[in-house]
Amino acid sequence: MKDTLIYILKGIVKDPENVSVKEYSENNNKVFEIKASEDDVGQIIGKDGRTIKSINILLNALAGSSRESFILKVIR
Repeated sequence: MKDTLIYILKGIVKDPENVSVKEYSENNNKVFEIKASEDDVGQIIGKDGRTIKSINILLNALAGSSRESFILKVIR
């Protein structure tokens, strides 16, 4: 999932070299901590958080029936 998330994020941002994702578990959830350049944070979050919510829905759909939940955190 981490590779898929990085692929999606690099397609959205203007500066893909500065995108990094850290993965860890917290309370039976998989947490992805996203770091990107300051100019790209708005692109990742989107208007009213629509883009980041859509990415989260996509990751959960790709996980299928594994019942693994994802949390996406964008770090400025």
